Amino acid sequence: MASKTNPFAFLQQVRAETSKVTWPSRRETTISTLMVFVMVSFAAAFFFGADQLLGWVMSLILNVGA
Repeated sequence: MASKTNPFAFLQQVRAETSKVTWPSRRETTISTLMVFVMVSFAAAFFFGADQLLGWVMSLILNVGA
C-alpha cells in the first residue's frame, strides 16, 4: 500500500511535475485544432457519401424482386 502524503507536499510535487511539461505554443495549438476540424470534415463527408452509396445499392438489390 502506498504511503500517505500530506496535501501540501502533494501540491508541491504536482507543481514541480507541471513545470517539467513542454507546453505547445498558441500557434501550434491553433494549427493542430484546425487540422482536427479539417480531418473531421473529410471523414464526415466520406462516411456520408459511403452511406448514401450503400443505401442506394441496397435499395436496388431489395427492389429487384418487387
